[in-house]
Amino acid sequence: MAVPRGVVLLTLAGALTTGCATVGPNYVRPTVDVTDTFRGQSPEPAGQPATASIADTQWSDVFAEPPLHDLISTALQQNYDVRIAASRILQAEARFGITRADQFPSVETQTSVQGQRTSIGTSDAEARTVGVAQLGAAVGWEPDFWGKYRRATEAARAQILASEWGRRAVVTSLVSQVASGYYALLALDLELSIATRTLATREESLRITEVRERGGATSLVDVRQAEQLVYGARATIVDLQRLIEQQENFLSVLLGRSPDAVPRGRWLTEQPRWPDVPAGLPSALLERRPDVQQAEQLLVAANAEIGVARAAYFPQVLLTGSGGVASTALSALFAGPAAAWTAAAAVAQPVFNAGRLRSGVALAEAERQEATLAYQQTIQSAFREVADSLVGYRRTRELRGAQELLVRAAQDARRLADLRYQGGATGYLEVLDSETRLFSAELDLARARLGELTAFVEIYRALGGGWRD
Repeated sequence: MAVPRGVVLLTLAGALTTGCATVGPNYVRPTVDVTDTFRGQSPEPAGQPATASIADTQWSDVFAEPPLHDLISTALQQNYDVRIAASRILQAEARFGITRADQFPSVETQTSVQGQRTSIGTSDAEARTVGVAQLGAAVGWEPDFWGKYRRATEAARAQILASEWGRRAVVTSLVSQVASGYYALLALDLELSIATRTLATREESLRITEVRERGGATSLVDVRQAEQLVYGARATIVDLQRLIEQQENFLSVLLGRSPDAVPRGRWLTEQPRWPDVPAGLPSALLERRPDVQQAEQLLVAANAEIGVARAAYFPQVLLTGSGGVASTALSALFAGPAAAWTAAAAVAQPVFNAGRLRSGVALAEAERQEATLAYQQTIQSAFREVADSLVGYRRTRELRGAQELLVRAAQDARRLADLRYQGGATGYLEVLDSETRLFSAELDLARARLGELTAFVEIYRALGGGWRD
């Protein structure tokens, strides 16, 4: 069968539209002021500016301890937030395919066979069977003279990239959540160990005090005070056991599984620490942070939507064509007289719509303005988070050092108070006070160690690390 002329005409029209203009502004990245160094960043040697960053290191190298590595790996595979983010990418890709298809002609085939048996209209009133077979194709196309569909495709493509960067932002957050949650669990284990050891010491002290009371060397008040220490340690142990199970439940949910026990590795006191954390160049942060990249792609999409809105001011051209064959006999279906074709062009120009188009453009421009402000706000928040994490890591290290000195002083005070009590130079109240201070200082030291590790994890996240495989 010969190619219908309508299809040929549409093909020629398409060739004429390849150089059509595209309305709407082209995307230009907003100007952002970037400082030379992060606030709180350790000064670099003269003549040697920082070029590397801890965030450029893969998470598997940063959190290399086997139990923690396995937890993060499992979470990245099974966590529901990551899987939801991946599903959003598929949705954005499907929308892109739908939008992009508007740039091309649509072709439909039509086939019909009709039979009829009737005696109406015949001269001899005899029933006759009449059949008609039709075979054809129809083509419809709205040439993208003004770039409406190209801008819509540009916006859809940016939405795909935004979804991908959104997934990476979820991954970055998840890595930091699992690492921080794991360290919090180790800190609770350490506190439980301290409380258990303290309980054993206090029970022994209570036993000795009871012996002294029965021998008349001390009063019943001392016994009751020693009992307070024992009961307080037991209450702390029960509460810590509750917190440990709840923390395990929290980590299990991050791993995408039902609440269960979580394997541990080395003690919190044995976890590696970074003496100095390189932050890298501030300008590189804009390319590394997933949330910044996501915000920029949303801005690209909003910018492209302005072109879509402006294109509505221009005439809408619709080209249609159809061709085919029809005959009452299959043997003559492809004969010359059976062929037929049509071609048509229609132009529609908006004349009056009560400001609808103008409002559509104003809406698109306002949405771009919002996306611009959101992009700038995201950058500002990123720099604040980096500065906060850098100063937080430095100060928590100092706090941990001071807390270690406090614990050593409290241990010596507890030893001296016990000696004074055994020698009869003081009452048990002094022992009670020194023991309480020591227990509190040891728990605070465990929390300071946790704060140091958590601050390091926060630096890694704030700098945009963790999303690389």
